[in-house]
Amino acid sequence: MLDEALCYEQMAARDRSADGLFVAAVITTGVFCRPGCPARTPLRRNVRFYATAGEAMRDGFRACSRCRPLAALPDIGLATVEAVCRMIEADPAEAIDLATLAARAGYSPWHLQRRFTAIVGVSPRDYHAALRRRLYRRELRSGPSATAALYAAGYGSTSRVGGAANPLGGVTPSAYARGGAGVELSYLTIATRFGSVLVAASDKGVAFVAFGPEEQTLPELAADFPRASLRRAEADDAAVAAWAEAIGAYLNGHRPDPRLPLDIQGTAFQQLVWRFLRSIPAGETRTYTEVAAAVGRPAAVRAAASACGANRVSLQIPCHRVIRADGALGGYRWGLNVKRALLAAEGARLGSP
Repeated sequence: MLDEALCYEQMAARDRSADGLFVAAVITTGVFCRPGCPARTPLRRNVRFYATAGEAMRDGFRACSRCRPLAALPDIGLATVEAVCRMIEADPAEAIDLATLAARAGYSPWHLQRRFTAIVGVSPRDYHAALRRRLYRRELRSGPSATAALYAAGYGSTSRVGGAANPLGGVTPSAYARGGAGVELSYLTIATRFGSVLVAASDKGVAFVAFGPEEQTLPELAADFPRASLRRAEADDAAVAAWAEAIGAYLNGHRPDPRLPLDIQGTAFQQLVWRFLRSIPAGETRTYTEVAAAVGRPAAVRAAASACGANRVSLQIPCHRVIRADGALGGYRWGLNVKRALLAAEGARLGSP
């Protein structure tokens, strides 16, 4: 949680060292600024504080044209954050808390958390968790058993890798050790006003949504999941049928944007981008620059675009709502004609241009 009293003090002092730790949104003007913005300090009752620019934009505020809070931040503390990354990487199996990292780095825990997240794009805890997951996967491939891999990665017990915390997502350790063999995806193709759409899902959720005829999309599904078992959905595949029906109903204008369970894998940064994309309302767009800023990595515009391109679940992760800063559509895996048609239909539904 932000210390709003401290935030206001830093804003009133135009403290540039706080840039990147939070943004200040002014209710009376509708803009949000860096803490070091040279504009006149507003009254406290007219200011809201947000940890990221994305949170401010989701509440309807726009970026200040004077201090440009969406522009790349200077690398304040970059060397310190890099040193913290090296500390975590030295032994991912070691349990290390934020207070210990902060003491070693000479920062307060709050300050380290903010600077680390602003520069790296994820918190120290999430960075450590990603490294531990990678170690677990490597040990599964080369170690004598799944149990040995678990302890080598520092999890301590099987309860630490179960359920939602499973570092392999919906894949079991044995299936992962075999390269994903044994994971079963059911698929079917539906007809919509935008053409054919292929939907594939596991028992965990939707894993793949693609526009195009089946002779095109089915090979792409096989290429994206080379070791999975693919089968056409049958009468007993009620879940994938229901999810596909919801997607079709949305595309044909019969129901709102559905929020379906997903079974997706990605890097920590990709997950951040995909989570933000799911927050963009139908009928609205964001630029790649805004996406990068919203996930705390304003300089990582190309990486944000790459994360959009790596998305396998069209519509449910609506990368079609991201465009270039000059207003051009940018890329889209399923074709610019589809992207243009989706945006036009969503805009027409809500009465926006």
